Order: sequence, then structure tokens, then C-alpha cells
Amino acid sequence: MRAFIALDLPDPVKDVLSDLQDDLPVGKPSPPENLHVTLAFLGEQPTEVIEDIHAALCDLSAPGFEMNLAGTDTFGGNDPKVVFASVKSNPGLDHLHRKIRAVLHGAGLMLDRQRFRPHVTLARFRRRPTAPEMERLRGWLLAHSDFRTEPFPVADITLYQSTLSRSGAIHDELARYPLG
Repeated sequence: MRAFIALDLPDPVKDVLSDLQDDLPVGKPSPPENLHVTLAFLGEQPTEVIEDIHAALCDLSAPGFEMNLAGTDTFGGNDPKVVFASVKSNPGLDHLHRKIRAVLHGAGLMLDRQRFRPHVTLARFRRRPTAPEMERLRGWLLAHSDFRTEPFPVADITLYQSTLSRSGAIHDELARYPLG
């Protein structure tokens, strides 16, 4: 089972992000139901491991907090793969991320050590954008550099199953874990 742990976003935030996607000049937009902040990508795991992760997350103790999104950017440099909305730096989110890594480690799952860059994927590129598309993308990024959402509460985390299909990933909620 391909799985990940994420923060689901409130519908008003998804609406704002959907509006932001509407004038995105290139890329394949993420469907509104797939907009989230990934906390840990678990990859392909046997059902038994997912059950162990679920049990460990049931014991997770971390406070809720508020966060907001701020700014837009791409991953991939001159050959962008993803356009995203950034999560504003947040000590509560950083603490939650560390707690999740520790819980997963305790459940026997060692995640790759990589820098945590919380974001919401707005669109993906299936191919390298052409020079005119890159110019339009740069203009869009500049026009939306001051993008911000109002702070919103984070009260739980979600374990998702991700199924890849020709039309894109389908995310199914497996379990939700309250914070606080």
C-alpha cells in the first residue's frame, strides 16, 4: 500500500488555492480533494507496517496550532516539476513533524533524511515547459509572490492511501488522529 501522513486543509483554504490555480498558465492542477500538506511520505508498505504505523499514530501526543500559507514557488529549478504554495515557517508544524518522525521510527520505519519543506502542490509538469511557458510561469510566480492565507487551525493529522492512476493520484483517508 502506498501511503502518506498529511494535514488536510479546511475547505475555505482549498477554495482560495483553487482560485489561485485557476489562472496558473501551465502544468496539470492538483484536484481540490488532493490539496494537503505532506508530513511524511511512507512509500509502498505492507499492510502490517501500515497497521503498526496506525497504532503508533494513535499514541501520538502533540498540540494543535495555527498555520498559514505564504508565497508560491517551484521545485526543480530551471526544469520545474511542481508549482506549490509555501507553508509559512511555523514552530508548531516543525514540532509535529519531529514527533511524527520519532513515532514512525519507534514503529520501525526509517524515513529518508531530507529537509522538511512544507508546501501544498498546486500543479505538476509532465514535461519540461517550453520557453514561452516558462516566461508565463515566471510572470505568474511574480504576480502571486505576495500570496497569503489567513491563519487556520490544525487540529488533526490524517493517514492516507495513495493509488496511482492514469488520471492522477487518488487519495483515500485511512484514519484521522486528533492533536491537542
